[in-house]
Amino acid sequence: MSEVPTPAQPPRRRRVGVIGSFVWDVIHGRDGRAVPIEEWGGITYALAALDAALDDSWEIVPLLKVGDDLADRARTFVRTLRHIAPDAELLAVPYPNNRVELRYHDAERRSEFLSGGVPGWTWLGLKPLLDAAQLDALYVNFLSGWELDLETAQLLRAHFSGPIYCDLHMLVMAVQPDGLRVPRPLPDVAAWCGCFDVLQVNEDEMAMMAPDPMRLAATAMAAGVSSLCVTLGSQGVVYVAAPGFEHLADLPPRATAARLITGSRGGAGALGALRTARLPAIPADVVGDGDPTGCGDVWGASCFSRLLCGDNLETAIRFASRAASRNVSHRGASGLAAHLRGELHTS
Repeated sequence: MSEVPTPAQPPRRRRVGVIGSFVWDVIHGRDGRAVPIEEWGGITYALAALDAALDDSWEIVPLLKVGDDLADRARTFVRTLRHIAPDAELLAVPYPNNRVELRYHDAERRSEFLSGGVPGWTWLGLKPLLDAAQLDALYVNFLSGWELDLETAQLLRAHFSGPIYCDLHMLVMAVQPDGLRVPRPLPDVAAWCGCFDVLQVNEDEMAMMAPDPMRLAATAMAAGVSSLCVTLGSQGVVYVAAPGFEHLADLPPRATAARLITGSRGGAGALGALRTARLPAIPADVVGDGDPTGCGDVWGASCFSRLLCGDNLETAIRFASRAASRNVSHRGASGLAAHLRGELHTS
């Protein structure tokens, strides 16, 4: 009597962790309306972009805190994501959730006022979640500016062997007593750069880190960054890549001992000159005023998603620029993933 064959198990989906902050936005002046608009902001734009750009071999694992005043709404948003991991959980904390009042001055310039205050991660709190998550990659976006301090980021880098993408974003912003966010120079630039494989900044953030782009690129590459991407709004994106780096598969392996990671990750260990280019922006196909909110977050999450799926750097950048352009024709993060995929949906 022949045995009934055991059904093959489906392949394990790879897992990308997300560190950032949920933010509730109150937006003035975006559409020329007399009344402000309220909706999700912060990490929700990146989550939507990851959901749209990842293929079905990947799932999203949030390592995210949310204030208990908005925890139920955040969980509702996360449940709309197609690629969210079945075991995904948000950590509700007894603090008012971060809220930001945005006042647009033009399509690319705005002022921000922050209230609330979900605390950042300590290594003692983050490490057990990181170990349990069994991640293959990690996306970090500093949306409050204090998600990780430098020591925690360095411990994260030492402990985690997969690729780490970082949008530095609000790490170079201070919060004044009235909540206004203002630029501040970033201390320990090289130490921060050494925590990440792919680094994203915009031109204003870059100015808080180095006097010119090539100086920042040199610092970042020497610290182990494999690619620095500088977003320039309507002027496109400039990238700098370490010698030998085209794909995430080019990252040299890290030696591990007792699960602690040692060694540099910059490029593929090849000798040669840095590679750099500017790729143009893709104009938004929108009638009237578009919505630039979240474009940088959509750009970065889309870029990393395509790198994770095997695209080379320039292909991933071009995909990300198309996604950011498409984001301009959508209002808010609700329904954004479907919009980025080109699907019809109801907001």
